[in-house]
Amino acid sequence: MTGAPVTRSFAFLVNPASGGGAAPGAVVPVARLLRDAGARVDVTYSPGPRAMTALVEAAVARGDVVVSVGGDGMLSSLAGAVATAGGTLGVLPAGRGNDFARMLGLPDDTEGQARRLLEAEVRHVDLIAWMPPGGPLRHVAGSVYAGVDARAGEIVDRAHRLPRSLQYPYAALRALATYRPARFRVSVDGASHEYAAACVVVAGSAYYGKGMRIAPDAVLDDGLLDVVVIEAASRPALLCSFPKVYSGAHVQLDEVTVLRGRRVELAADAGSGPGVPAGGDGEPLGTLPPLGGPAAVAEVLPGALAVLG
Repeated sequence: MTGAPVTRSFAFLVNPASGGGAAPGAVVPVARLLRDAGARVDVTYSPGPRAMTALVEAAVARGDVVVSVGGDGMLSSLAGAVATAGGTLGVLPAGRGNDFARMLGLPDDTEGQARRLLEAEVRHVDLIAWMPPGGPLRHVAGSVYAGVDARAGEIVDRAHRLPRSLQYPYAALRALATYRPARFRVSVDGASHEYAAACVVVAGSAYYGKGMRIAPDAVLDDGLLDVVVIEAASRPALLCSFPKVYSGAHVQLDEVTVLRGRRVELAADAGSGPGVPAGGDGEPLGTLPPLGGPAAVAEVLPGALAVLG
């Protein structure tokens, strides 16, 4: 592989469980190409969240690009640490969804991935700060979602026996077939709305759920969050409209509302059932607070993350 003189060094942080165990195999050929091009490459397998923060800080102090090797959950767990340390993040997609990599337009071939890491310019993209009442701050790269889609995320985590290409569609259809609508309060930049809804998505990126264009007009670096509310409908109607999510055409449906702003507050009641689950970039975020108390907050952090894109 030829190109511009190499000036970058890399610290690969690998989630060995990503992609059903595919991540370790993905890193080897890319690391070899980078080393052949003259780059210094360190590879570390994830020792757990607390140790990862220390590894990120050490890598940034050395001047390394921190490369996330795994899925959206791995990337999201590193993004806040990299941003806080003032470093740059690279992405080697090796998970089941890889939606943030899709939004960045990253190649899926080994040589293209190595070349992008060596030659891509640094761009600054937004992050989402997720702040549940009384809970710790979490950074999310792509989107926070609550309701039926978070339930689908729980099902995906139990669907390992299915082929990877079928896991997300199966989970989405299974969740839709058993969903119960909830009452959501959604406040965007101080303007409050209430909905009986199947789900609410707060997105900085267009994609989630392995290629679903849930927020088709979302932009990574516009300093805004796209809030997509899918109001309650019959199960057959939701199942019939589900394929539209892949093209983004669902936002034209009467039961879909799209809002846009910088600060979003969410609370919800699910009636007599359990609390309304929430998730972010494929990872569980607990349940939304009830309508009667303080809301959870999603706030955009404009340009917070430097990423090779």
